[in-house]
This record gives sequence, C-alpha cells and structure tokens, in this order.
Amino acid sequence: MKLRAVALCAGLGALVVPVIAAANDAKVTVTTSVIRVDTNPELPLSRLDIPPEDDAFAGAERAEADNATTGRFLGHGYETRLVDTTPEEALAALEAELAEGVRLFVTLAPADTLLALADRAAEDGALVMNALARDNRLRQSECRANVFHIAPSRAMLADGLAQYLVWKKWSEWLIVEGSNESDKLMAESYARAARKFGAEIAERMVFEDTGGARRTDSGHVLVQRQVPVFMQEADDHDVVVVADESEYFGAYIPYRTWVPRPVAGDAGLRVRSWHPAFEGWGATQLQRRFERDQGRYMTDRDYQAWVALRVIGEAVTRTDSADPATLRDYIRSDAFEIAAFKGEALSFRPWNQQLRQGVLVADDRLIVSVSPQQEFLHQRTRLDTLGFDEPESDCNLN
Repeated sequence: MKLRAVALCAGLGALVVPVIAAANDAKVTVTTSVIRVDTNPELPLSRLDIPPEDDAFAGAERAEADNATTGRFLGHGYETRLVDTTPEEALAALEAELAEGVRLFVTLAPADTLLALADRAAEDGALVMNALARDNRLRQSECRANVFHIAPSRAMLADGLAQYLVWKKWSEWLIVEGSNESDKLMAESYARAARKFGAEIAERMVFEDTGGARRTDSGHVLVQRQVPVFMQEADDHDVVVVADESEYFGAYIPYRTWVPRPVAGDAGLRVRSWHPAFEGWGATQLQRRFERDQGRYMTDRDYQAWVALRVIGEAVTRTDSADPATLRDYIRSDAFEIAAFKGEALSFRPWNQQLRQGVLVADDRLIVSVSPQQEFLHQRTRLDTLGFDEPESDCNLN
C-alpha cells in the first residue's frame, strides 16, 4: 500500500511529499529525494503544451512502484520524497533533505542551480541524478564527479537530428535561432552537429524576442504575415532547423516559411527522450502502466525522472546497498546496465557520466525515426555517436 503525506517545509517554501512504499523490516532502505525547481516559465504558445502539475513527480512515483516490486523479494524498501521548490529556495530545500539523512537525489533544475546543489551535496557524499538540465557544459568543463546525467545533452539531441537529416540527404540547413541565451546554446549544438556529420549551414538567422503578448486574438494573423517576410531573403536550403528552447517563436515556423521546406529542431520534426506515441521495444507496457495510474500521457520529464530512480533501484538491487559511494562505483562500472525501452541496455559514459541512450525523432503524433541511425558506426557502441565522445570530451572523470 502506498501512503502519501503532504507537508510544507517551514521557512523553505518547498513542498515535500513523502511517497512511502518501504517495508518497516527492510534490510536496506533506499531514500531518494526528487527536487523539482520550478522557474515559472512563460506560458507556451499552445495551451496544449501547458505541463501537468505533477510533471516529473508522476514519473518518479511510477519508478518507485517498479523498484518496490523487485525490492520486496530482496528485502529492499524504497521511500521517495517529492520536493517542489524555487531557484531561490533550492539550496535550503537540499539542506533540509540532507539533515533528514538523504544522500540520493534526483534533480530537475536549471544548470546553475544544479551545480550549486551538486557541490553542496558532494560535501556530504551525496549522489545527484540530473533529470532535466541539457547544458553541454555540465558534461564538459563543469562536470561533477557526483552527478550522473539522465537527460540527454543538447549535443546528443542535435546529433540525433543531424543523423536523420543527413540520412534524408537534407544537407543544406537554414538555422533560425532565438535571441535568448538558451536558444543560442541550442543553435551552437545544431551548428556543431552539422560540422560533425557533414551538413552545410546555408545561413543563420536570428528571431528577436521582443517580449509582449504571445497569445492574443490577432496573434495568428500577425504571424501569418510576419514569418514569411522574415524568411523571404534566406539563402537556398533543404530544411529549416529551429533553435527555440525558450519556446518563443518556433511553433509559428511550420507552414509559414517563404518557400515550402520541412521544419525540424525545436519545431516540426523534434528530437526527444520520450514521446507518448512511442511503442517500440516494449514501451507500450510502461506507457499503459503510467496512463492507468496517472490518467494522462507520460512526458519527457516523467520519463527522465523514472529512469533516474530506476538507475538507483538497479544499482541497489545489484549491490545490496544504499551507500552512495558503493552505488557510484557500480553505476560507473562496465557491469552496470539499465533496461529503459530504448532497444538495448543503457550504460553511462565513464568520462562524463552521461547516460548513453537513443533519442526519438518525432512529430506531434508519431515516431518518425530513432537515432542513432544504423549507418553511423562507432568502435564501441553507436550510442556514442550522439553527444561528446571520449576524444571530444573536456571532462575526464576516469
């Protein structure tokens, strides 16, 4: 039976929900805190994209139930604490969890907040699973020995898209990027992927974020006139690659370009870690379990939180321990692998502790392809064609 209790941490502004499935007589008790840092982003362009209130937390609950299924036979009990906080209160929330004896964390936080949490957690020997931040620098110059990356990096997503576009022989790209910092970083990842896989960048254009209302009664009329004019003078290209992590303009690009071209990237054909239409390699089982319990589709954040907790559960199962140092050594080892409905067992790159995984190339309704594409070979595993391979890495945790 799963018991839930809700308490507001006094003075922290962090909502903590313990989800308890551990037997009182368990020989190993595994307590993990899932810290979700809410940044109050702008409303998405489409009301269909408003995230559910339990985004990521629902995936964590599903993972705890899956971990408990195996744990019951091995004498392992699991307690998952759901912590909802803000960037300003995130460190205080972490301190409260450390004071409760928690040494295993799953974070859904922007890069700078993640680094602050990870550095403080390291002081107490705690492990952190990054289930959200995609910043390349977290896998490169600012990597941390106590952080494992579940979320794919921008480089992995861009490489996955590039492989498919090159396979399609859409080799001339028009990159349209937003003016916000995250958009620029994503655009750089697309440019890097183009160089890596032999595509050509016909031109890079910047769509300025001028602020103001983005969802108005007349919005579609203005966009219908503005976007084609904006793209009228663009150089010849096979495909438009949109870099719009801030979700300011990308959804407006498909069907409004000056010349008829496919749109990919952060609009149109997108690359994701998960998709509600995905049914390959037994994924339907996970989709149906999640939908039965939550009454909605599984999001990327749900999936990434689920994988993070399943990584912990798998390591506990194999080591018969909840000690962070023991778990870290095993997760980094050649013996570790996790089944995550991606067609093959997944493992971590020891040089930067990024989870190797395939990525889904999809539109709004269907999976179009899965990268890495079969034609792109690697001496170790094709999964290492996505993101920073060891010779490219500025991080060496070996």
